[in-house]
This record gives sequence, structure tokens and C-alpha cells, in this order.
Amino acid sequence: MLPDCLAGARALFDDLTPLRTDCGLTCAGACCQPLEGENTGMLLFPGEEAYYEGRPDYRMTATPAGTLLTCAGHCERADRPLSCRLFPLLPLLRPDGVKVATDARAKAVCPLARQGKDALRPEFVSAVRQAGRMLAEDPVQREFLLRLTRQQDDLKALQRQFRRDAHV
Repeated sequence: MLPDCLAGARALFDDLTPLRTDCGLTCAGACCQPLEGENTGMLLFPGEEAYYEGRPDYRMTATPAGTLLTCAGHCERADRPLSCRLFPLLPLLRPDGVKVATDARAKAVCPLARQGKDALRPEFVSAVRQAGRMLAEDPVQREFLLRLTRQQDDLKALQRQFRRDAHV
């Protein structure tokens, strides 16, 4: 059983995707392809692990960032973890509230992430913000969102550093 806030956040995306068409057609489902020998997958939100335990089509891997879920490259839409539903965006917690950002990790895989939020359906972006607000009400989910926010800030700083170093 999923925590109520997590179930509610996931439900926002039952029939809502980044594009009006199947975005996987633009990249051959790159985000759904596990990379053998790599620590790839989607980061589970707290409480999602129980949903996938004992299910043969999924593998969970503990990492310093959290639990990664890897599938066989396809799944039922209803079974997608929240990270898949939000992809390529993330709700980030800022002092002035929940902000929606392109996930810095997605840019290596997703053509939509490289185009930015403006290339996505406005309803999808709004739902990501709403999901973030719902999750921020729960202390465990809020702490997870704060950790994701710090990770994104660290990745952005690293990317800026590499860009600066490349121009020297």
C-alpha cells in the first residue's frame, strides 16, 4: 500500500504525459532501456519499494541516492513509479515554494529534457508542480524532495564548472 500523498501524486499522471503523443517514439524509449553493467533505473520515492517487492519484472538496487528501480524495458502504465511519471521533470523545493525543473540527469537520455519545459504540455508541467506540493505536505516525502533538490543543485554546479573549464 502506498502512502496517500504518493498514491495521489502518482494518480495525477495516470492519463497525462509530457506530450500529447507517445514521447517514447522520439527516442525509441531510451529512458526505459536498462543499461547492462550500469547503475541505471528510476529513483523510487519513499514507500514505493513495497509496491515492487517480489515482482519478477522489476529489480531494485540500493544506491547512496536511494533505491533505483529497473524494469525489463516495458511495463504497464499503471505500474510506473512516480519518477517515470514525472520524467523528464522534477518538483524541487525552494524557499518560495515548489518549482518545476528539468531533471539534470535526464538530459543525457531524453531529447525533451534538452528542449526544456516549454516543449512539454503545460498541463503536464502543472501536474508536476501539484505533485510536488502534495508530497511536500508529508515529512518523509518532503525530506526526499529536499534531497533531490540538493542533488540537482550539485549537478547544475558541476555542469557549470565543466563548462567554465572547457572555455579556459
